[in-house]
Amino acid sequence: MSNGEKRDYYEVLGVERSASEAEIKRSYRGLARKYHPDVKRDDPQAEEVFKEISEAYAVLSDTDRRAKYDRFGHGAQGDPGFGRGAVDIFDIFASAFGGDPFGFGGAAGRQVRVGRDLRYEMRIALEDVLTGIDEQIEYERFAACEACDGTGAEPGTVVKPCPTCGGVGQVQATHNTFFGTMSTVQECPQCHGSGEFVDRPCSECHGQAVVRRKEQVSISVPAGVNDGDELLVRGFGEAPQGGGRTGDLYVRVHIQEHERFARKGSDLLAELELTVAQATLGDTVSFEGMDGPVEVQIPAGTQNGTLLEFEGRGLPRIQSNRRGSLRLRTHVVVPTDLSPRQREVLMAFAAERGEDVCPEDRSLFERIRDAITGQ
Repeated sequence: MSNGEKRDYYEVLGVERSASEAEIKRSYRGLARKYHPDVKRDDPQAEEVFKEISEAYAVLSDTDRRAKYDRFGHGAQGDPGFGRGAVDIFDIFASAFGGDPFGFGGAAGRQVRVGRDLRYEMRIALEDVLTGIDEQIEYERFAACEACDGTGAEPGTVVKPCPTCGGVGQVQATHNTFFGTMSTVQECPQCHGSGEFVDRPCSECHGQAVVRRKEQVSISVPAGVNDGDELLVRGFGEAPQGGGRTGDLYVRVHIQEHERFARKGSDLLAELELTVAQATLGDTVSFEGMDGPVEVQIPAGTQNGTLLEFEGRGLPRIQSNRRGSLRLRTHVVVPTDLSPRQREVLMAFAAERGEDVCPEDRSLFERIRDAITGQ
């Protein structure tokens, strides 16, 4: 590609001419991840784009070369001090990512395997939300083999460095391309990145370093926990085959429905049954709350559905000493089994209040007659 056909380096990286070194590097890292030939294997143009952005970064990341480019453009390449010899575009890539071939963090070298995270569904009662609870759960997982202490080697033998990668965990591969020989760093195919070689595999785990077994662990559920909350227990997930860092255990809490109480945040909702006399005349009753009896003053004339609130008698707020309220909704129970005397008294009460009450025991004929005569 001749100099006249080259795009402006700032345009290639998508930055302004006034861009800082950090902005130039950040833009290059994003583009390099996107167009690396190992990532875009199915795109025949990726290597060309990767070469272009690497060339642009090689110039703009160098203070002297950038100054010459800003002054003379691509014509600065005629200056013997501009090119400084051929540069491997993969060396540029590695230097921009601090030695990490794909910018995933950390230096290139031995890869640490990480085991799979596990999840456990745990059910507790609503009363447990009030106080918190320590519960022991049992589950199965792949854990480090106790016979070989998670090394995968027969006890008494030594784990050696991998002969293929020399214990580094990675090998360098070369590719012949249109632009010459290019080098990439790949995971070692023999040790799969661990950098270790087991000469005599453990007879218990067959060299896998892990065995499947039942595990028991105590879970501390805090007071005020909400339905669906997850508790993290680090290091109690699965251990990876071949050794490495064990994953984590996530315990999801489910709260069972209660026969008397409903929950709304940190508040408890319940129904308080009252007789007609209690609602009409007023009374003092005792209601069994979740943490003991509650004395309830019923004002005279309390209506059905009235909400009575008691602060501090609900559930605790998580990571707080404060508690929500207990809310009691009144339900006036109408009697269905009146005695003749009770019916007579109630009819007299209604008559004195001027209420037109039609008892169900009157015949249809009597109701029609009363309606006609106005009685």
